[in-house]
Order: sequence, then structure tokens, then C-alpha cells
Amino acid sequence: MRIVRTIADLRALLRPLREEGKRIGFVPTMGFLHEGHGSLIRQSAARCDVTIVSIFVNPTQFGPGEDLANYPRDLEKDQNLCLEAGASVLFLPEVSEIYPTGFQTHVEPGRLAEPLCGGFRPGHFRGVATVVAKLFNMVQPDLAFFGQKDYQQTVVTRRMARDLNMPVDVVVVPTVREADGLAMSSRNAYLDEDARRRALCISQGLLAAKAAFDAGERSTERLLEIVRKSLAEVDSIQYAELVDTQNLEPLPEQVDRAAVLCVAAYVGTTRLIDNVLFTPASPGTGSAPTLKSS
Repeated sequence: MRIVRTIADLRALLRPLREEGKRIGFVPTMGFLHEGHGSLIRQSAARCDVTIVSIFVNPTQFGPGEDLANYPRDLEKDQNLCLEAGASVLFLPEVSEIYPTGFQTHVEPGRLAEPLCGGFRPGHFRGVATVVAKLFNMVQPDLAFFGQKDYQQTVVTRRMARDLNMPVDVVVVPTVREADGLAMSSRNAYLDEDARRRALCISQGLLAAKAAFDAGERSTERLLEIVRKSLAEVDSIQYAELVDTQNLEPLPEQVDRAAVLCVAAYVGTTRLIDNVLFTPASPGTGSAPTLKSS
């Protein structure tokens, strides 16, 4: 596995591979990697000739008072995971490499960035879309791999790639969970023993709603009520919403199309997000639906 730190070195490394017709996969991350990231890297390694993993804690997607300074980091562990999962290249840029002096151009992601997390983290998806667009330009991948846990991010990214004519296929990989059901997240490291136990109510509620859906329940309100009742142990709920998988608009009464049930909540001072997918045509499959761009 090669390690590069500059855009120039990355492009020099990839140029001959691209000329040879190699298929390039890309996994953008903010580091402190876990098995969820490992699943993305392995998918890329299985489908591509070359897999690039970037580790960059992107300052433009953190708002005032968020955890940029304290975001967990463990580069040695990250390098080992990347190597074991099959990464070919690890890209480790500094902030000045991504945002040089005088930087002032941003990507505005539009309506898909407004609901759910967008309503509570102003500017977050502007920062995400900007850095992902820049990374796509640097790597020029054929496929880019993202986790379902950050569902809104996958929808925003897919829309951006289509709108800006980026020749990249955004692949969404199902959420990886701990044995007890908790969605894997770098921020789980913030949870003490009590918070870790209480955080389980998020995935328990979502999976209970999924089980009800698989058993035939289609009422939006009843499915949401299952989740809301389960969230008694969190400290605050930002949202629990059942929305269309494509446009992220709430479903008014019935789940009559592909939908995603999304939750964001605080356990102590740690903000956690999670979701489950509902596909009426094939309930119980657990697989991510195709994300259309129109």
C-alpha cells in the first residue's frame, strides 16, 4: 500500500494506472476507521483494480461548537485497517493541500441538503459536497463507496455527481452494526459504558419498526411511533422521520414506495444518526435501493 500526501503525487501515481485502463475505486473517510469503513474498502477492492482511501478531517463540514478539534484520530490503526482490507493507496492530505490560501469556491447542494441533518447542521452539506467534489476531481474514480448510515450524504453526493456531470458511480454499502445492533460510527468512541448502553435504543427502535414493516405494517404514524417509544433513553431527539429515499420528503400516511426511516439523537453530548430502509416491493431484503438522481 502506497501513502501519498499531496495532490501532485496522487495524480502522478494514478496517471499511468488510468492509462493502462485500470478501474479505480475510491473510499473517502475522516479516519478513526472501523469495520464499516473496512466493508467499503473490501467492496472497492473486489470491484476495482486500484482502491484509493483518503483520510481527511474536513473542517468545512463542522459547525460552531461541533467536535472538529476533538474528532477521534488513530492513524496507525487506520493504516493497518486499510492494508488488511485491500487498499492500494492511502491519501493523507493536510488542510492546506485541500483548502489553499485564498480558497473561496464552494458547492451548494440544494434542496436535498435542507431536511433531516441539514435542518440542524447549517452549512454541513455545503462542506461535504465541496470536499467530495474536490476529492472526486483529485482521484477521478470510476466508483466511489459510501455507507448507508450517512444516508442523506449519499443522496446529496449522488445528486451532485449527476448535476455536475462527474463520471463516477456512487455505490451505497449497507450499514455495518455491532453484535448488539448499534450502528458502527467513529463517534461511538465518545460513549462511556452507560451512554453506550442507552444508545442501543436507537437501533432497537429502528429494527423494531423494520420488523413491523416486514410483518405488513404500512402506516407511517404507527411505524414512527414504534421508534419514538424506543427513544426514551436518549437525552434529546433531533428528528425521527420517515421519508422518500429519492427526494427525502416525508411520507404522509402510508409507506407506498421505497422509504428510509432516519433518526438523529444525542446520548450525553454525542450526536448519533442511524436509519433503516423500507422497500414495499421486496420487504425484508435489507439491501439499499438504487438511488435515482431524478
